[in-house]
Amino acid sequence: METDDASNLERPMLIRRPDDIPSSEITPEHVYLNRRRFLGAAAAGAALAALPSRLRAGLRSAAPRAGHDRAHGPSGGVAGRATAPGLPQKDWSKVRSELDEPLTPYEDVTTYNNYYEFGTLKGDPVRHAQDFEPRPWSIQVDGLCAKPGHYDLEDFIVPSRIEDRVYRLRCVEAWSMVVPWRGFPLKDVIDRAEPLGSARFVEFTTLYDPERMPGQRRAVLDWPYVEGLRLDEARHPLTILATGLYGRDLPNQNGAPLRLVVPWKYGFKSIKAIVRMRFTEEMPATTWAMAIPNEYGFFANVNPEVDHPRWSQKRERRIGELRRRRTLPFNGYAEQVASLYAGMDLRRWF
Repeated sequence: METDDASNLERPMLIRRPDDIPSSEITPEHVYLNRRRFLGAAAAGAALAALPSRLRAGLRSAAPRAGHDRAHGPSGGVAGRATAPGLPQKDWSKVRSELDEPLTPYEDVTTYNNYYEFGTLKGDPVRHAQDFEPRPWSIQVDGLCAKPGHYDLEDFIVPSRIEDRVYRLRCVEAWSMVVPWRGFPLKDVIDRAEPLGSARFVEFTTLYDPERMPGQRRAVLDWPYVEGLRLDEARHPLTILATGLYGRDLPNQNGAPLRLVVPWKYGFKSIKAIVRMRFTEEMPATTWAMAIPNEYGFFANVNPEVDHPRWSQKRERRIGELRRRRTLPFNGYAEQVASLYAGMDLRRWF
């Protein structure tokens, strides 16, 4: 059964600090940690079956660092209390989102995701990434910029102000979440690098290490994973580099220690475990656009009027909900980002 209601209508999403946001609709920590798991192997198998046969084959936290459980997150307890020694104390029931939509429970955000470097099933990342060590880490910034550099993760993050932001996440597979990310504007890094006048795009590359990322031992995709943005998209204030979620360091299975988040684009654009940023004049050759160019374009803006060749994009399944909801243009962020694409044929430049 599907339904439409007033909460599905498009609203502007403003960027605000979490203490400024009112709290009526966020699921309390003690509720989401004890909710019944509803995602099973059947759902994961169905998603895998939808893939082409070739693919089937094949911020540092603003809270104290000591004792963070980077891989697993909270393990129980009551809202407002630390659930393990050293975990940051945060009562998420006091956080409200201007989206007027409940947060997706931490348990689902961290166990239902795509991260082919650790396997093609939704549960593979949480099973196979627990021994992955995201420290130490470094990021190379190069290409068409005046100030290239090779940075340790801490030096890469330190100059920026870390913020919590609640964003919708819409997967190209027609499921969605609402996630409280922790991170900083990508624009900060771009401005420090001082791109040359000829730079029009920024390309991102994921770590390539088959020993630590077992999914890379199979030719499911052309490794390493590469994504990219036009420079004005990358500089947009909604675009962030995430270092955490739910107030904690980013779990391994969600892209630790550093991932891109671009909330008006399909989730595959939000590349994980970034080790390189490169400024280019030409549009980068991105991984999914190379693998199946008629299905996954470079821009990948959420557009309910452009169906995937194998399913409709008009509606989506919000994780934790039984009824489907309408998909909003640009994932509900049209007021902020539609001007970036003025004059473009969004059916062609998908």
